[in-house]
Amino acid sequence: MGHGVMALDAGTVPDEFRAHPDWKDPVPSITEAATLGSGLRKARELSGRSLAELAADTRVHERYLRALEEDNVSALPSRVFAIGYVRAYAGALGLDEQLAVERYKRETPDASVALQAPVGVAFEDVKRYSPRIIGTVLMLAVAVIGWNVFQRISLMQAPQPSDIAEVPESWSLGDVPGQDIVRVGAPLAAPPDQTTPALYITPGLEAELTGIDPTDTAAVAAAAARNAPPVQAAFNPRGAIYGAAANASQVVLQAKKAGALVVRMADGRVLFARQLAAGEAWRAPAGLSAVIDVSDPAAFDVYLNGELGGPLTGVLTPLAQLNARAQTLARQTAVQVQVEATAAQAAAARATLATQASVTETVDPADQTLSTPANPG
Repeated sequence: MGHGVMALDAGTVPDEFRAHPDWKDPVPSITEAATLGSGLRKARELSGRSLAELAADTRVHERYLRALEEDNVSALPSRVFAIGYVRAYAGALGLDEQLAVERYKRETPDASVALQAPVGVAFEDVKRYSPRIIGTVLMLAVAVIGWNVFQRISLMQAPQPSDIAEVPESWSLGDVPGQDIVRVGAPLAAPPDQTTPALYITPGLEAELTGIDPTDTAAVAAAAARNAPPVQAAFNPRGAIYGAAANASQVVLQAKKAGALVVRMADGRVLFARQLAAGEAWRAPAGLSAVIDVSDPAAFDVYLNGELGGPLTGVLTPLAQLNARAQTLARQTAVQVQVEATAAQAAAARATLATQASVTETVDPADQTLSTPANPG
């Protein structure tokens, strides 16, 4: 016990203790006072201590202790600090701190917490409406069960005969007077594959442009030996085309029959892999370093710059090799076209000169006749 006071009033004190010369009345309980402030003030007066001493002990300003004794809540700081001051003041006076705090909360309720309306349903109301609720639930349960039973019984019934009393005449005879019957014949064969049409040459034009008579077999053979090989079959799409765009590729692989085609990059990555059906094709990107791996070389035709370049030569074929062939053929074709154009221009120039010479020879005798002076004799 500090300062010779007791913490709580434990009840009635025997008279022999009160007769002792050193007896002091115990500190009254905080619950016996009319208010919390009056109880704190009475306890302080009994202890013989001033507000200044208690302020030094509790480290709470004297004006806050005075506000607690006067029940002046408006002079106190926030509720949290006020509760702490009540606890410290009650502990310094030897009172029950928890009882003091609970009484402060009871006497000064927190205005920031709104009162909640009572919730729940009165037991009498539940008891009054419970038969109706139970009856409604039972009716719903019976309805659901009955509907399910009815559905199952309907599914278990035997199938009923058709309601059609008479079969229509068109179903039995197949012909209906006044109506045209469309009959489907046997399937037609697939159309033949598209081929490059034969090149039409105007009679006499080839000899005029090239200087070679097409009827002269020896001259035609010699020209064929000097020039590049004739135009091969052009690429004819007959299925899906995969790979690069048409303007970004010089090499096309087309499947003559079903076969597997795998294109691997130099680092091992797979660029393209597919089982191509007959007619499907793959366009190779230009300038790509890759290897073409096929299941059957004879199953794939190679088209260079749109013209047939023959089948693949092996199971593994470097794509750079095919691109190089395509570029070489493109350069040869360009040179050949340029040479042919030059030869055609030269032939046309010679033909023009020959025509002019013939016209000059025809006009000159007439001019001479006209220019000869008449004989005066």
